[in-house]
Amino acid sequence: AEMAAARLSGTENRLVSLPLSRIRVIMKSSPEVSSINQDALFLTAKATELFVQYLATYSYKHGRGKEKNALTYTDLSHTAEECETFQFLADILPKKILASKYLKMLEKEKRDGELREDNDEGEEEEDEDE
Repeated sequence: AEMAAARLSGTENRLVSLPLSRIRVIMKSSPEVSSINQDALFLTAKATELFVQYLATYSYKHGRGKEKNALTYTDLSHTAEECETFQFLADILPKKILASKYLKMLEKEKRDGELREDNDEGEEEEDEDE
């Protein structure tokens, strides 16, 4: 109880740098969450902060950040793609590509989809003959 009282009096600002009010809003956005214990809020904030630090440090050390003395988005997306621990972030940190390349990919997906639909229709017609 003493630690909870200390956090409530404002010392949590020194223990965690992420805004607790924002984290509370994010946690409450989940339909399964009805109430949030102050300790759970603090621990979630601290764990998130440590995770972000780990991701940044790993990406800096294993990316090109050391050469430029900077952490770049490319370093982060490379980590998400290459490191098994961080692969769950691949959708959130996609590799940057040019818009023209993306449009070509969309066009190819559309053509492939149309080809698949044509094949599916052909299979259905064969089934009807049997």
